[in-house]
Amino acid sequence: MSQDVDPFDLSKALEGAAKSHLDPSIAKFQLQAEYGLAGEQESAIEKTLSQLRNSQSRCVMLGVTGSGKTFAMANIIETLNIPTLILSHNKTLSRQLWQEMSGLFPENAVEYFVSHYDYYQPEAYLPKRDLYIEKELSMNERIEQERFSTVASLVSRPDVLVVATVSAIYGLNPPETFLQQHVRLHVGQQVEPQDVVKELVGLQYRRVTGEITRGELRLRGEVLDLWMPSRDDPLRIRFDLEGITRIQVCEAVSWESIDEIEEVWIHPKEFFMTGPERFEKALEDIEFELQERIDFFEKAGKDLEAHRLESKTRYDLDLLREIGHCRSIENYSMHFDGRTFGERPYCLLDFFAACAQTFHGSKEKFLVIMDESHVTLPQLGGMYHGDKSRKENLIEHGFRLPSAADNRPLMGHEFQSLVPQILYVSATPGERELRQLCETTGQPIQEADPKEKRKPLLKDALGEIKGIARMEIRPTGLLDPAIEVRPTEGQVQNLLEEITSCTQKNERILVTVLTIKFAEEVADYLQRMGVKAHYLHSEIDTLERSEIIKALRIGHIDVIVGINLLREGLDLPEVSLVAIFDADKEGFLRNERSLLQTIGRASRNENGRVILYADRMGRAMESAISQTIERRQKQIAHNERHGITPKTIEKPLPVMGIEVGELLAGTAGKGMTGGKRFVGGSSGQTRTEHERDLVKKFDLGAGSWGDDIVANLSQPTSVSLPDGVIDTGLRLVERLRKEMNQAAARLDFEKAAKLRDRIFQLENSNSN
Repeated sequence: MSQDVDPFDLSKALEGAAKSHLDPSIAKFQLQAEYGLAGEQESAIEKTLSQLRNSQSRCVMLGVTGSGKTFAMANIIETLNIPTLILSHNKTLSRQLWQEMSGLFPENAVEYFVSHYDYYQPEAYLPKRDLYIEKELSMNERIEQERFSTVASLVSRPDVLVVATVSAIYGLNPPETFLQQHVRLHVGQQVEPQDVVKELVGLQYRRVTGEITRGELRLRGEVLDLWMPSRDDPLRIRFDLEGITRIQVCEAVSWESIDEIEEVWIHPKEFFMTGPERFEKALEDIEFELQERIDFFEKAGKDLEAHRLESKTRYDLDLLREIGHCRSIENYSMHFDGRTFGERPYCLLDFFAACAQTFHGSKEKFLVIMDESHVTLPQLGGMYHGDKSRKENLIEHGFRLPSAADNRPLMGHEFQSLVPQILYVSATPGERELRQLCETTGQPIQEADPKEKRKPLLKDALGEIKGIARMEIRPTGLLDPAIEVRPTEGQVQNLLEEITSCTQKNERILVTVLTIKFAEEVADYLQRMGVKAHYLHSEIDTLERSEIIKALRIGHIDVIVGINLLREGLDLPEVSLVAIFDADKEGFLRNERSLLQTIGRASRNENGRVILYADRMGRAMESAISQTIERRQKQIAHNERHGITPKTIEKPLPVMGIEVGELLAGTAGKGMTGGKRFVGGSSGQTRTEHERDLVKKFDLGAGSWGDDIVANLSQPTSVSLPDGVIDTGLRLVERLRKEMNQAAARLDFEKAAKLRDRIFQLENSNSN
């Protein structure tokens, strides 16, 4: 951006509108719940609030499974009353959080923001296979709608809570640029319909004559119909000789009026828009960079790369000149933003800073809460390197200009520098969070013993670090589960007996193993023994995973066998037993934090217990067991003092086959004459469908039972192939080829290519 433009200054765009005329009632977060604080929630909230109010930049809240972390977060948000971003490490958990927060803050702007990269394969090139993968074009309309709704709320109202995945650190255009490109209309405004249409076409809205969809408009006489990308409900604007007489929010199918508003804020149809002068300058810069890069390739004797780059870039330039947009416009964001090479891109955090400055007086007045921080924080730090590797291949081989590399996620240090305050929330805080807490508060940092060459245990770190807000007492009085350790010999048969006991009491079971193959084998064995079982792993898509988990709660399934997908964020009160196979196999899936997370899945049921199948007491096992026992004793003592009897959480059963898509209403206070004003929030109706029987939808058997499976089904001790696949010869090739096809069907082309390379190596080695 130019030096004379403040990208965070929204005052001009909001002059005479939101800032002066917002209803005070919606300018404040209002928590609505039928229950109050209990257990250790109040003390943990008070401790955290004290730290945040004292400008402590990094805080840690330890909340065991079932301790009410979401409700605690909501209370902190209401008290601080500043824009808040909640980050989660995957789209499923973030959606769940969004639903919960929407229920707790029904009067405020609770938004959901994920990147298309969470769902679709981005543009990529695999040099070893000479395979170019086009950017996925079939973008999900709901995702785009929610993204627009998020940024529109942030630039138009102060009470915004956004739940997002870590993809929130991907690039967006600057807030000031987004706001410059908008149209604001109000009742009584003297303006011609054709003039409004011209402005909207300039914002990339498409004019049609028939039925309209999101991003389109239709003018019939003195009636203008418009459907903003962020909305479930279109607008009907009526004119007469004096100008605008009515602005109606309409039902999308019948076009019946469902609301009357006084003012509407219309945002651009597309991201990465800019003004005419900046646009022309950007095209010149792209042309200049293109010529430089062509010269570079030609001097290096890379005529193919030069031709490829020129063809693709000039095609994009032609589209930009003709319609003002192209499908790969984000690759040129550096030029449209006016940034220099290496300068970080703008992202959602910049919209938070703008919102904080405009409505709360300072860029620093917003909060980031990182849920399941032990997973989310490392993932956030690793996104930059994955994107960089992909972009380098595209640039090196002439598919993109070097400036495309600056359309990227934030680096770890960039993210940390942009966020004034972070609250890390987890049942098992990671080393990074604890280190940051120590650095912030001036405490000594626990280092690994050089003799042992092992990282310090979480148990030891938690005992030494001060300032951690703890919630280890559950409001329900539920205890950490009882733990048994049993030998691995005959573990599957032993588990079968326990399953029979649980199912007789209408309780559910989770089983965790180390490999995909073994998960399928165990599930199939249980199915053959008359148990309603199903496996759950990374090769099952997100929608099916959700449906399988719903089926477990309803009773279509009694047992789920999985790997690491059964850890964070699952709320399954019907589960009374968690079985962990080969618990003594040290590694990522059996380290201290993983074991604690998995054990926690049984803590929402009054009969909760965990069986660890192991032949020795490993270091991680010992620490996880001792922490669980200590907490359980503490919880028992608390219950005895307060006369609490633990009782299983009662949670409404889900309905199969329904995708929750309800969005909050986007009216924001009052306009100049007292009527409601319309901003970029979103609204919608919950879509209902007939319940579908999962037994019919899925084959609840888990695949074919191998002839070579021994009676014990003992877990393999080492895994070297992708996703834990263990086999030999032709069977291995067949299995890898199946996985490759499945990955390609999921649009996970990078994984498919890796598997194809592995198959190629195996086939060549066999032929030799």
